[in-house]
Amino acid sequence: MYRLIIIIFFVLIYHNISAQELKCRVQIISTQIQGTNKEVFKAMQTAIYEFMNNTIWTNHVYSNDERIECNILFNLSKQISADEFKGTIQIQSSRPVFNSSYNSVLFNHLDNDFQFKFIEQEVLEFNENAHSSNLTSVLAFYTYIILGLDYDSFSLEGGTQYFQKAENIVNNAQSARESGWKAYESRKNRYWLIENIINNIYSPIHEFSYNYHRLGLDIMSDKANEGRAIIAESLKLLQQIHRKKPGSFILQILFNAKVDEIVKIFSESYPDEKRRVYNILKEIDPANITKYEAIIK
Repeated sequence: MYRLIIIIFFVLIYHNISAQELKCRVQIISTQIQGTNKEVFKAMQTAIYEFMNNTIWTNHVYSNDERIECNILFNLSKQISADEFKGTIQIQSSRPVFNSSYNSVLFNHLDNDFQFKFIEQEVLEFNENAHSSNLTSVLAFYTYIILGLDYDSFSLEGGTQYFQKAENIVNNAQSARESGWKAYESRKNRYWLIENIINNIYSPIHEFSYNYHRLGLDIMSDKANEGRAIIAESLKLLQQIHRKKPGSFILQILFNAKVDEIVKIFSESYPDEKRRVYNILKEIDPANITKYEAIIK
């Protein structure tokens, strides 16, 4: 009995420290598709959930508490054939802020160009050396984006190796029949997302992420004014990008995740800082100017 207790103890410890990287919630919406056995969508949701949460994506050890929180929402609009579907995929991820119960959104993106095959009871597998399944390639691509953004927020350019993995997935998919992977198809697809992330022209965005999150948000529980000042200064890095490449895709992606948080942070600032931040934001993100006006009211 004593030996059995020891074995169980070590199994529980191993399970706790070998947990995978993601704590991913998956939702499938299929209301637009009529006349299909709804059990297939339940099976799809389960298979995708297990793929995301049970695949080992890095060489690092995560405890259960360290797993990255993310959400994936599939909104299926069409069933092309018995096992092929079309729709959108919304991906969101966040990271905890030190010494608080608050989670900061890192990524909030809607991919409107998603077509894939799914066969019930077939195990989802990803091959990092080839494009064999559009479903798993898209899921793996966004997983590496999530990982890269998370690591970037904790250490300067810490996400580089994961962005390179995402780039490799795009390269492998250049002959894919499904869209979303090629430069000429759109200026706002997976190809351009990773191109912007790894392009040296946009490199200040990596420094921004580290300064904003690790040096700014993570100290605000103890030093609110100092942390806010660092975040305000970090916005100048985005201004550099905007002045070189106005309206760039990567800045749109960033502000999709950050606009509400930025407004909340600086609504509690003092007048001079509010005005300086507002002037930068209205230049680099004019699409959200009405939200930023709340900062100076």
